[in-house]
Parts: sequence; C-alpha cells; structure tokens
Amino acid sequence: MQDKQYLMIPGPTPVPPTVTAAISMPIIGHRTENFAQMHEQIVKKVQKVFQTKNDVFVITNTGTGALETAIANTVSPGDKVLSLITGNFGERFANIAKAYNGEVIEVNFGYGNDVDLNVVKEKLAEHPDVKVVLATQNETSTGVCNDIEGIGALVAKTPAVLLVDGVSGVGGIEIKVDEWGVDMLCTASQKAFMLPPGLAMVSVSDKAWEVSKKNKSPRFYFSLPAFKKVYDKWNTAYTPSVSLFYGLDASLDMMLAEGMDNVYKRHAILARATRAAVKALGLKLLAEDRCASNVLTAVWGPENIGADDLRKIIKKNYGVTFAGGQGPIKGKAFRIAHMGFCDKMDVIIAVSALEMGLAQAGYPVEMGVGVKAAQEVFLGR
Repeated sequence: MQDKQYLMIPGPTPVPPTVTAAISMPIIGHRTENFAQMHEQIVKKVQKVFQTKNDVFVITNTGTGALETAIANTVSPGDKVLSLITGNFGERFANIAKAYNGEVIEVNFGYGNDVDLNVVKEKLAEHPDVKVVLATQNETSTGVCNDIEGIGALVAKTPAVLLVDGVSGVGGIEIKVDEWGVDMLCTASQKAFMLPPGLAMVSVSDKAWEVSKKNKSPRFYFSLPAFKKVYDKWNTAYTPSVSLFYGLDASLDMMLAEGMDNVYKRHAILARATRAAVKALGLKLLAEDRCASNVLTAVWGPENIGADDLRKIIKKNYGVTFAGGQGPIKGKAFRIAHMGFCDKMDVIIAVSALEMGLAQAGYPVEMGVGVKAAQEVFLGR
C-alpha cells in the first residue's frame, strides 16, 4: 500500500528536493572560511527578501526563539510594551514580553480581525512612554494579515521600537523593513522559506541597537551583542546548524531565481483560489478578504460537524493534512496552508480532499464545485 502524504499546514511545510539535497551535503567546520563565505552570501540574500540594509542574524533556533531574541534585547523589567494581538501568536509574543517582566498593555482585536490603526494611534497617544510595540505580520492562527506599513508609520513618530513577528509571513507576503520602519523583523525556516524547523532570522535597525545596548534583561544565548561581536567576520556566536545553513542558501536561491514579485503573486493566486473554493462549498472564512492572508486560509468548520473530526477523515482517507484551530477556536476551525513549496495542483488536491471529506462527514456537498471555483481562478476567469 502506498502512503503518500500531502502536508498543507502552516509549518513545517514541504521541503523541495533541491533543499533536501543541500541539507545532505557533507558537514564543514563552522569556524572555516568556507562557512564564513556561505554565511555572508546567505545574509545578503535574506536582506533582499527583507528589503533591508540592516544587520540580519541567522540564529539556530525556532520562530519562538526569534521572538524571544527580539524581546530579550529590547525589553528591560518595567518597560512599557504595547502588544497588538489578533490571535494565538500575538498572545505568545505578549507572553514572552511578560516573561521578561515588561509592563504589557494588551490590545486584543479578536480572532479573525486585523489591527485597527485608529486604535494603535490612540494607544500610542495615551501611553507616550511605550518603549516597544509588538505586531504580527501574518497571524497563523486565524489567517489574518496585518497592515505593518500602517503600524510602522505610526510607531516611527514615537521613540518606541517596532518588533514584528514575520514567522509565517516573510517569504510569502512582501515586507519592506527599511521603508516601513520595522526595527526588528523575526522569521523562521520552516514556513515560506521551505526548510525544516531550526533556523531563525532577525534583522536589527540602528534604533533597535541603541535600545539593545542599554537593555538590562539577562541574556546569553539570545544576546544580539554577542552575535554582533563576530558579525563582521561572518562568524556566529555559538555553534550554528551547518546543514540548515546549506539548505537556507539553496531555498533563497530558489526564491530569488523565481523573483520575489513572482513569489508573492504565486502566493496571492493560491490564496484567492482556496478562498473561492471554500466559499463555493458554502463554508465560512475566519478572515474577511480585505485582511485575509496569502499564505494560509482559516475556515470555520461546518455546523454540527467538528472541524477536528473533518480533519481526521481527510488525513486518514486521503493523506492530506490540514491544521486545527487554536485557542478559543480549537475544534471549531481548520486551516489550509498554501505557502512555500506549494503550487496550483497542491491547492486542487487539497480542495478535492476537502470535498470528499465533507461528503463523508455528512455535509451536503455538490462534488466538484470547490475544485471548479479554484480552477476558474487559476484560469483567470
């Protein structure tokens, strides 16, 4: 019996054969000239994706490690932190700031909603002593994409630094670090960068460096000054995951060869097709089209059918894995990712499996209507 699996979750995502081959390269010493050369070219490529001239650090940890790196270097005990929350990962960012004894002002916009810029403006005026603002580019738990450009413009008028969780968005959704005033952008390897988990990337602006130098929080592995000391020699403070660096070099080459504008267009059309299919099947989306993510689609489960039960049927019978809901929407929603190493036929397979799963769960589905809706989008009709 064949056991072919289709991974349609927002991380870890499928890894292209080219990247798998690169990860399998013989290990080299991380204190050698060869590694330094690779490290330098990786940073230059990441800077292109981030659209920044700022320092970029490639650190061996996960997305949450990237977020903790940002907090550990900017939040001293008692510092006021404005946290803009639109879902589970916004909550996580706030919780890391609390762990570093920041005085966190949480503004929760609710699951399925995006950040309201008017509220941000009000909060910044109300708390002129806010030192750090936390925002999520792409809220993985709800499929909402936030207006980082708008948030950045507001924060830039204040002394505060803007830290952005770009873990699931960067590489699939455009971000302009320098132009939009993002002081620290955090992302990780296992989403749109098409790698296994294990690498984080963090950019640091001059404004963020000034804050980091004066920061009083204890930090060792997460210390950016430690990484900065060896940055000019293209070294790393601690032992890096050499194999994943090889993989990142290969995945960045793939992305830049496709052209970042084309990468973003591909993600946008996959998202439009997925949303069209979901609507054609009579299911409801969590996020409105206005703020819907291009890298994943969050869907409410049908009435009287548990979203997790539906996911189990689809995985067991068709080998297609969707992600479940998180936090207050656990068991009520499911998420279809279309990020990284993903193309039109992956979406067609996912939608087809969804239709069959719905039919088996007893939902009144007309077979083929979702697939047809997706096909129409791909055909430009």
